[in-house]
Amino acid sequence: MARLAGKDVFDPIGDKVGRVHDVVSIIPFSGQPQVVGLVVEVSSRHRIFVSLSRVTSVESGAVITTGLLNMRRFNQRAVETLVVSQLFDRVVQMRDGSGPVRIRDVGIEQTMPREWRITSLFVERVRRSTLGFKRAGETLMVELNQVSSLAAQMGTQDATSMIAYTEDLKPADLADLLHDLPEARMLEVATQLTDERLADVLEELGESHSVAILESLDGKRAADILELMQPDDAADLIGEMKPDTADELLSLMEPDEAADVRRLMKYEDYTAGGLMTTEPVILPPDATVAQLLASVRRQDIPPALAAMTIVVRPPLETPTGKLLGVVHTQRALREPPQTLLGTILDTDIELVEPDASIGTITRLLATYNLTALPVVDENKHLLGAVSVDDVLDHLLPDDWRDQEDEVTDAEMEERYDV
Repeated sequence: MARLAGKDVFDPIGDKVGRVHDVVSIIPFSGQPQVVGLVVEVSSRHRIFVSLSRVTSVESGAVITTGLLNMRRFNQRAVETLVVSQLFDRVVQMRDGSGPVRIRDVGIEQTMPREWRITSLFVERVRRSTLGFKRAGETLMVELNQVSSLAAQMGTQDATSMIAYTEDLKPADLADLLHDLPEARMLEVATQLTDERLADVLEELGESHSVAILESLDGKRAADILELMQPDDAADLIGEMKPDTADELLSLMEPDEAADVRRLMKYEDYTAGGLMTTEPVILPPDATVAQLLASVRRQDIPPALAAMTIVVRPPLETPTGKLLGVVHTQRALREPPQTLLGTILDTDIELVEPDASIGTITRLLATYNLTALPVVDENKHLLGAVSVDDVLDHLLPDDWRDQEDEVTDAEMEERYDV
């Protein structure tokens, strides 16, 4: 199954349909597990179910289908287990009494026409960690009848294989994948990500799931992750928590980071103050184009904010000195590296105050083809910037990630070939 995941899926005439994202199985507490289909990613963030009855060939590096596919979004059922996302890394017991093993791969065979079963497992013996380091155990291939407890994980499930499989995914795509997992597995995978990776994912995940993940962590780690997030995203999450939990996390954060978050939480939702980040790209007028390009090249700068550098008088930390103008990155790319920013300022940029409505911000962004707007106080001191991605997040329904089409009885019959 590890080799099947990620393979391209084609229709009979050779046109690419998508790629295999996962494999859907049904694992009973007794009897042989059945494989019922594939989860195929046909476009970014859109995955569909393809019954194995629609698969005509599994060749080296490719899956061939009949071409008759239902494009309805895949919605996992309670009786289903995703092989890559949920079965890999599951701990099971060897029936010979030799102890627990961890599943690293799964083998399937076609036992009857249109019927596939899980028949073998590639496993690794579970060994105790030494000084906090995991030690690899012996690996072996076993038949399914040599293990027990396949239908349920024993304790907390590891996520090493899952994390390795998703290493190249963008944070938004990983967030979408986590969103579709059962909550217990979502928490297991999320909490085993690095702090930097988890911070990026939480900025893309829905608030209810993000809060659940943060609340499952110990307070110090949760505070560290909030510090790595954009202040506006951190403020949104803390605002969704119980007051006692929010106060505890703010007290564990670095004072400067906590101060930014507290300041943002004072503004009303759906206003410039409530939407803005306090960390846009800010430079003084005597900085050069070379310094600007180095600043926007930083990996932690979101693309929407990297398109514009705001030029202000000192101090450069928000709230800053008086705002002088902005320099668009596209303009900077046409200038010599030693050019001073003060000589190429755009001073006609529209500014908004913290109480500006989301409607006003949307119109200004659309009218002037901008990806961000500076937010200033009455004296033109920079307070932050509102980016187009934050506006879109608030214009979409709160539950847009949860919206699923209903599945008819006929489609359920097709899925399980009944």
